[in-house]
Amino acid sequence: MVLAAASHALSYFQAVVIGLLQGVTELFPISSLGHSVVIPKLLGWDSLAKAQSQSESFYLAFLVALHVGTAIALLVYFRKEWYGIIGGFFTSIAKRRIETPDERLAWLLVVATIPAGITGLLLEHELRTVFAKPLAAAVFLMVNGLMLLAGDRYRRRAEVRELVRTHASTESETEVGRRLDTLDFKESVAVGVAQIGALFAGISRSGITMIAGLARGLDHEDAARFSFLLATPIIFGAGLIKLPDLFGHLGNGVRGQSLVGAIAAAVAAYVAVRFLMSFFETRTLWPFGIYCLAFGGLCTLLFI
Repeated sequence: MVLAAASHALSYFQAVVIGLLQGVTELFPISSLGHSVVIPKLLGWDSLAKAQSQSESFYLAFLVALHVGTAIALLVYFRKEWYGIIGGFFTSIAKRRIETPDERLAWLLVVATIPAGITGLLLEHELRTVFAKPLAAAVFLMVNGLMLLAGDRYRRRAEVRELVRTHASTESETEVGRRLDTLDFKESVAVGVAQIGALFAGISRSGITMIAGLARGLDHEDAARFSFLLATPIIFGAGLIKLPDLFGHLGNGVRGQSLVGAIAAAVAAYVAVRFLMSFFETRTLWPFGIYCLAFGGLCTLLFI
């Protein structure tokens, strides 16, 4: 009975749609969790929308596979960077000092991962059951839009420009920013703490970490790069921790859909990260901020 109920609750078509949605919105600064709550409601998939905020459900087991697919896509795209980062991590341990940019970046990622990792383990379940509901997600999407617009505006402030001038910097076609490996560990922790906001459905992990990076003088391209590198162990780790759910009773009847959805998420995420790394060479967060304000506002009116 459990098998039949679960298989009818999630079709392969829904799995592909949600997988593609997850792969794009996890990396675009528009909140994958918010969209995974709002879009099923808009499409009339009420059982999926309600399952998001339940303490246990087949849908949450399905989402585990999508997270793993997204993380694999990020690992593939940034494979050269991760090769240097992982090598730098172990080399710095062997030498007991940090000397190269790769070694420094490795430890910046380690210290930035800790705050969100611990908070996620402690509070993710509670926050999801309370806030992963269509109306709340729509409101937080508007909040996310305001933060994106404010973050872009703050990046132009005099104190941020001064911060860039006092550090080794890089220059793109449109923007001067400090080098990623010039961040200190307190700044990296601050970026990691910012990720905690993404536990609220509607607040984007990539968006909020980009804002934190921009506030410390990174240009948009390096802020995005650091955000995606930082997201990889968080997303992958969360997926691996919850993987037993997919192979337990919650995964009954949705394992095939989960595989198909994970493939769709991986393909969409790879295309999305290629697009965004090119996009942020010359452009800013404001289009995503406008989108979140408009879409979140429309959904709020529909769900009230």
